[in-house]
Amino acid sequence: MTMAMIGFKKGVVKMTVFDELVKDYEIPRMLKVKQNFPRPVLDDIPQQVKKVLHESGDLNKIEKGTRVAVTAGSRGIANIGLITKEVIGVLKTAGASPFIIPAMGSHGGATSEGQTEVLEILALSESDLGVPVKSSMEVVKIGTTDDNLPVYIDKFAATEADAIVVINRIKPHTTFRGPYESGLAKMITIGLGKQVGADLCHATGPENMSSRVEVIARHILKKTNLVFGVGILENAYDETCDIVVLPGEEIMEKEPDLLHRAWQNMPQIFSKDYDVLVVDEMGKDISGTGMDPNILGRYTSDALQDEDWVQRIVVLNLTERTHGNANGIGLADICTQKAFDKMDFKKTYPNCLTTGIVLSVKTPMVMENDRQAIKAAIKTCFDMDINNVKLIRIKNTLDLDQIYISEALLPEARESSLVEFSEQEPLPFAFNDRGDLQGF
Repeated sequence: MTMAMIGFKKGVVKMTVFDELVKDYEIPRMLKVKQNFPRPVLDDIPQQVKKVLHESGDLNKIEKGTRVAVTAGSRGIANIGLITKEVIGVLKTAGASPFIIPAMGSHGGATSEGQTEVLEILALSESDLGVPVKSSMEVVKIGTTDDNLPVYIDKFAATEADAIVVINRIKPHTTFRGPYESGLAKMITIGLGKQVGADLCHATGPENMSSRVEVIARHILKKTNLVFGVGILENAYDETCDIVVLPGEEIMEKEPDLLHRAWQNMPQIFSKDYDVLVVDEMGKDISGTGMDPNILGRYTSDALQDEDWVQRIVVLNLTERTHGNANGIGLADICTQKAFDKMDFKKTYPNCLTTGIVLSVKTPMVMENDRQAIKAAIKTCFDMDINNVKLIRIKNTLDLDQIYISEALLPEARESSLVEFSEQEPLPFAFNDRGDLQGF
C-alpha cells in the first residue's frame, strides 16, 4: 500500500479500505446542550483601561518625551487590539512616545516578518494603533542571574526605549504549573526575550519552566525601567472580565493571586468520563497548544499527568487564523485529511524546536473525512459498550457553552448543574456528500 493510498498526500479522495474497516461502527445520536458558567464581564473596556492606569499612579513615572516600548503578544486574547490601543492613547496623553514590539517567543515562524504578520492579524499593526511597530528577533544581553542564566531582551526595548510596558492575559498554562504560568512574568521573560528567551526557559524541561520564568523576570525587572504591566482576565466565554495594572515592582508579588482567579474562570466539559471527543477546529488563536490541554485532560508534557477523561480525541480542521500552525495536533489520536493538508510545517515546528516538546507536533492517524475519522475513533476505543458510546462534540476548547453529547451521557448531564437542556430530541449527525459534518 502506498502513502498516497492511505491519505498522506494532498488531493487524495478515496480510502475505501478504511471505510470497510469502520463500517460496522455506528455514530450515536447526539443532542445539543448548553453549559452555563459564571459570566462576569467588563461593559466599558476603554473606560476601565483609563481608570486603572490613572488610579495606579504609574503614569507619574513617565516624563514627557519618554520612549516607551509596549509589548504585543501572539495569543488570541479578547479585545487585545482595543486594550492595547487604549494603553497607547493614555501613554500619549501623558506625553510619552510609545511604540510596539512583538513579544511572542518563537511564534510567527520565529522570524521578524512572521511576527509582524501575526500582529496585523490581531489588529495590532501600525495602522491599527497609530504608532510604529519595531520588529526584530535580535536581543541584547542585559546580565546574568544568580544561578548563571544569561538574560536577554528585545534589542529595541534595550536600545531605543526609556521605559517598558507589558500587556498580557493571565491564565493557566498548557504545559507547566507554578505560581507564574501565562501572564505578565512570562511576557517579561519569553516575550521580551524572543526566541532566545523562550529557548532558555524551556531548556531544562516543563517542570522547571515556572521557576525559570520567575528568576529571569525578576532580573529583568531589576535591570530595566519596566514601569508597569497590564494584566487581562477572561471569563469562561473568552470575554474580558477584568483589567488590572500592576507596578513593575509588584508584578511578582501579585500575579499568583490573579492566576488563581483565572483558574476559577476556566470553562470545562461537564463529564470527566467519556469515550470520544470530537473537536471541530484547533489553532494557535484558540490556545498556545492548539487545543487547551486543561480542557482535554490530556497534556503534551510529562510534567503534567493525563487525567484519562477520554480515550480518543478527533480533530476535524484547523482554524484559518492559525495560518497552518498545527502545534498541539499531537494531542489528537485522529485527524481528517483536510486538517492534515492545512498543516504548514514551517509554521508548526519552530515552537516545538524551541520548547523541545515533540509530542505536540506528532501527526495523528489521518482519515479521509469527518465521518470516517469519528468512526475510527469509536472503533479504536477499548472496553466500551458499542451500543452506548459516550461521545462529545465541541467547536473548540474556547467555545464550550454549547456542545453535543450522545444519548449515553444524558443521565450524567441531567445530574450536572452546568448543563441546560433544550426541548429537542437526540438526532443523528448530519453529513454532507463528502462525509463532512454540517456546521456546528
